[in-house]
Amino acid sequence: MDKDRVKGKLDDAAGRAKRQVGEWTGDTGAQVEGAAQQVKGKAENAWGKVKDAARDAADEAKRKHEEKRSRTSQARTTKTEMWPSLK
Repeated sequence: MDKDRVKGKLDDAAGRAKRQVGEWTGDTGAQVEGAAQQVKGKAENAWGKVKDAARDAADEAKRKHEEKRSRTSQARTTKTEMWPSLK
């Protein structure tokens, strides 16, 4: 999990708490600050998800590339073992 996702979850929770306290006390300033902090947290969380998805896609592409390279290498070995003149 990306650090932005963790930070986003914390900001979202803190903003939600701040907004709720503002509602209970009638403090519209705290409500607005809390709502803004929630939005910031949700944005950070979304950005973290994008970064996680990009990292996962890159890892998968790298794994597939290495797998393909390994199969190609094995195929060459098999051909040269069968026909030494191909070396």
